[in-house]
Amino acid sequence: MGFLESVRMALRALGANKLRAALTMLGVIIGVAAVIALMSIGRGIQASIQAQIQALGSNLLFVSPGAQNQGGVRTQAGSAPTLTYEDALAIVESGRVPEVLGVAPESGGFAQVVANGQNTNVRVTGVTPSYEDVRSFHAAIGEFITREQVDSRSLVAVLGANTKTLLFGEGDAIGQTIRVNQQNVAANLRVVGVLEPKGSGFGGSQDDLVLVPITTQMTRLNRARTSRGGFTVSSINVQLADEKIETSNLAVQNIGDLLRERHRVIQDDFTIRSQQDILNTATQITGAITLFLGAVAGISLLVGGIGIMNIMLVSVTERTREIGIRKAIGAKRRDILTQFLIEATVVSVLGGGIGIALGGGGASLLNGISFGGGQTLTTVVSLDAVLLAFTVSACIGLFFGVYPAVKASRLNPIEALRYE
Repeated sequence: MGFLESVRMALRALGANKLRAALTMLGVIIGVAAVIALMSIGRGIQASIQAQIQALGSNLLFVSPGAQNQGGVRTQAGSAPTLTYEDALAIVESGRVPEVLGVAPESGGFAQVVANGQNTNVRVTGVTPSYEDVRSFHAAIGEFITREQVDSRSLVAVLGANTKTLLFGEGDAIGQTIRVNQQNVAANLRVVGVLEPKGSGFGGSQDDLVLVPITTQMTRLNRARTSRGGFTVSSINVQLADEKIETSNLAVQNIGDLLRERHRVIQDDFTIRSQQDILNTATQITGAITLFLGAVAGISLLVGGIGIMNIMLVSVTERTREIGIRKAIGAKRRDILTQFLIEATVVSVLGGGIGIALGGGGASLLNGISFGGGQTLTTVVSLDAVLLAFTVSACIGLFFGVYPAVKASRLNPIEALRYE
């Protein structure tokens, strides 16, 4: 008996009891749909995080304060005021880091901002003009912080998109005055620009902020200094000339040597991370989450496979006399084995196809749904997830159909004909 004839017989057998066949496929349908939907959510999370990292800028290194020894006790990494504005200038002006295209130090913290009868608590960050290109923060209205404003310590501000909307609504913010209260220091700042929307990033929305000249931040809002006398910065963003790993490694080495020499330390009191390091770490974490979600959903496929085995065993019992007749007229064991294997596989393949449609459709419906905190769920239906779910469903039908098929093929034709 040929393969196509076996498939036709399998379909006729399934069609003889449509409800039972549908219920048998239901476990596979749910399993495949769950695998595709959950893996799509995992892939969407991964893509969203990658987009947020890339939105920080391109070809970046992040130099952050490290730890320092105080009375023989080493402080927590990132908590020590070890980086200065002068360190940032030295990276550019020393000529010892030729791989650098631009440097953008930043200094700031959360502060209360009041204007137009409204108030909010946002991050107020002191920046230089290079911050616009290094970190891809561009002004949609007005202007960005200029060199003249930095040199003169001007009382000016550039608002993030959300901050502008909260304080001024749909009205014009340019030329308006905002009052910033930070660490018991208050200052009135004139709005000179509004940034383009950036969306969410690490630590929350990148549109909830106020940018001011870094010298204004350091001398009028927060006068923190290091033990060496320089004004502290919270981080130094370094833009490299290209994306090559070799360039990044050389820059890390050269910046490290320069800062160790300036700080006169043997053990680093700073941390240098590349954008690729952050991206790789995030990819590993989200990849593990995706696999975990797929594995959890895969349990449904296992349950569906057990259901196929159960129904096929029932089918063998119900069709014992039919098997005996077929053997009596010349059917071989492999013919019986093939027929029942094909029946089990057809059930799982049909269920897998329906599950793919439902899982893909469900993932598409979930894409773009907003939830708490203004976050938006992103789903990505990938071809490999679809192929994996479909292949696993077919293999499950084949695997769990083996035992019933073998049992059917080994029936004694005489005993099968006498079976009632």
